Amino acid sequence: MLGELINNSLVLILGYAYPAFECFKTIENPGVGNAELRFWCQYWVIVAILTVFERVGDMFISWVPMYGELKLALIIYLWHHKTRGTGFVYDALLRPFIVRHETDIEIRLKQFRDRAWDVAIYYWQNSTELGQTKFFDLLNYVLSKPSTSRPAPSQGLRNKETSRDGRPPPPPITPSPTRFEPEPVNDRWAPTAPPVPTTDNHHHHQHQHGYSTAHNEPTWLRFRRSMGL
Repeated sequence: MLGELINNSLVLILGYAYPAFECFKTIENPGVGNAELRFWCQYWVIVAILTVFERVGDMFISWVPMYGELKLALIIYLWHHKTRGTGFVYDALLRPFIVRHETDIEIRLKQFRDRAWDVAIYYWQNSTELGQTKFFDLLNYVLSKPSTSRPAPSQGLRNKETSRDGRPPPPPITPSPTRFEPEPVNDRWAPTAPPVPTTDNHHHHQHQHGYSTAHNEPTWLRFRRSMGL
């Protein structure tokens, strides 16, 4: 993974950044002839074709050992001042093939361009509609969410009082809860036990109602008394 990252970084620097800067100096130098400009134009044509095929070819041939290193070596071979392989690759390989199939390549590229444009428009419209829908959903969610940072009414009144007088308002007086204490009752009724009847009262009560102890005695006891037993 680290080797692939290093290799891709070297390809970006040595295959795009440095050649682009050299091409810029060539364009801005008025004393440079057409041969140097032609060289850099040929280089960018080759790099563009390699980039197109690289996006597809990497999925199938990236497993080849030293694939990234070979790609980096090819790019350096194209622009290095000792090799300058751009002229050879362009004149010997690329130019003859393109000249033979120039008409077919142009027709295919126009068809691909039109289809790609239609796909881009369709994708852009769908992305815009989806983005608007998500944006309004988020906006509705934010607006419908209750705000918890609103101050209490009493706090707002205290702030107004402070701003008018310039002095902090007195602390609010909270009424103490009213206590309902029962009134003292002096005369309370307490249950009392009935008086215990005495012997005299018991006999008096029996004589008053016409009762006697004799009537309450059993018959055999009265018979024994009458016989003196």
